[in-house]
Amino acid sequence: MSDASTGSVTPATPRSASGVLLVLAHPALERSRANRALAKAAKGLSGVTFKDLYESYPDFVVDIEAEQAALVKHDVIALQFPLYWYSTPALMKEWLDLVWLHGFAYGEDGEALKGKRLFVACTTGASAKAYHMHGYNRFSMDEFLRPLEQTAHLCGMEWETPFVVHGASVKDDAALKAEAERYKARVASLSPKNVEA
Repeated sequence: MSDASTGSVTPATPRSASGVLLVLAHPALERSRANRALAKAAKGLSGVTFKDLYESYPDFVVDIEAEQAALVKHDVIALQFPLYWYSTPALMKEWLDLVWLHGFAYGEDGEALKGKRLFVACTTGASAKAYHMHGYNRFSMDEFLRPLEQTAHLCGMEWETPFVVHGASVKDDAALKAEAERYKARVASLSPKNVEA
């Protein structure tokens, strides 16, 4: 265990899959210092396809076929988001509900994501000490990310150790820059195409 996490169905073509699909969900990215810094660092990497869900689907009308095709095309699916009420932002949940369908992502003939890796990167407002049994939030980050870990398991994916930035809103510029560099290195390590563009 890590320590920190109804539409048309596109047929899987695992042999042609490569790289990292980085899916960002932040409803107010222009006001987020941390998620903007992380996204900017990862977008500069070769082998990373970047998608901002709130920019792509401001009306929440998700193009299921296009999203499934993108998932099939990549070896690693990376989800980046701020932890909102102990979960993903609403559009990322909607995206998962609409795109990761039975018969595509799991269930009978649902093997499009089998063998791929799922990586989660998230930010929190509270410090790391708030995320344990005796902390303010009573549970660890592993526990809060358990639904996504189970999603990976259900879909036959490998669960990567999550990347978490705690206390994101109170970090100074130097600390955020260091986190962005750490994130860049981590995302690069997930892809065989880890040379900067």
